[in-house]
Amino acid sequence: MADIATFLAGFGRFQEKYFAHDESLFTRLRQGQSPGTLVISCCDSRADPGMLLGAGPGDIFVVRNVSNLVPPYRNGAEMPGIRADIEFAVKGLNVEQIIILGHSGCGGIRALMDGEDSTASQYEFIGAWVSIAAPVRDRVLRELAGRPQAEQMKACEQGAIALSLENLLSFPWIRERVEAGTLALHGWYFDLDAGQLLAYSPQTESFAPLVTGS
Repeated sequence: MADIATFLAGFGRFQEKYFAHDESLFTRLRQGQSPGTLVISCCDSRADPGMLLGAGPGDIFVVRNVSNLVPPYRNGAEMPGIRADIEFAVKGLNVEQIIILGHSGCGGIRALMDGEDSTASQYEFIGAWVSIAAPVRDRVLRELAGRPQAEQMKACEQGAIALSLENLLSFPWIRERVEAGTLALHGWYFDLDAGQLLAYSPQTESFAPLVTGS
C-alpha cells in the first residue's frame, strides 16, 4: 500500500517535470482549460483514464463514478450529479468527444449482478446507483441463463457501456451535437486480463480490440 511519502515523492517528480525547467504548459493552462474529450470512467483504482490513455495535464476532462454509468436525461433534477458534469463539458468546454470507459472485474457491476438484497445488506447507496443498469442485468440473466458467471459479468459490464451511450443521447443538447457532427460518442472497455482496449460498435452491438499489446 502506498503511503503519504510515496505520494509526496510523486508530486515532487510532477513538480520537477512541469515547473522546475519548462513551465510553458502550465503557463497556458493557468489561462483556462480546453480539453477536447470528456471521459466518463469508473472510479476503480485499477482503471485510471489518464494513465491508460497516456493523457497529460489539460488533455481530458474526467468524470469518475461507480461503474462509469450515465443516467438518462432528466430536466429539473433536484440533485443533478453527473448530469451537471456532462453539461459543463459539453456546453461550457465544447468537447468534441465523449468516451465511456469501462473495465473488466468491475465491483459495481458485481453488486448489480448480486442483486439489490445482497447489496443493501452491505451498502447504503451503491444499489440505487447501479440500478441504472438493471435492464442490462435482466437481459443478460435472461439471454445468458446457465452460462458461466464470468461470461455474464463481462456481458453486463459491456452492456452497461452501451446503455450509458444510449442515455447520453437522451440529453437533447448532446443528440443535437451528435446529429450535427460536432460531437462523437465512444464506448471503450479495458480488459485487465488481456491488457486490451476494446471499442463498441452500435452497428454490430459488439466490442472489438482497438489496440493490442505489442
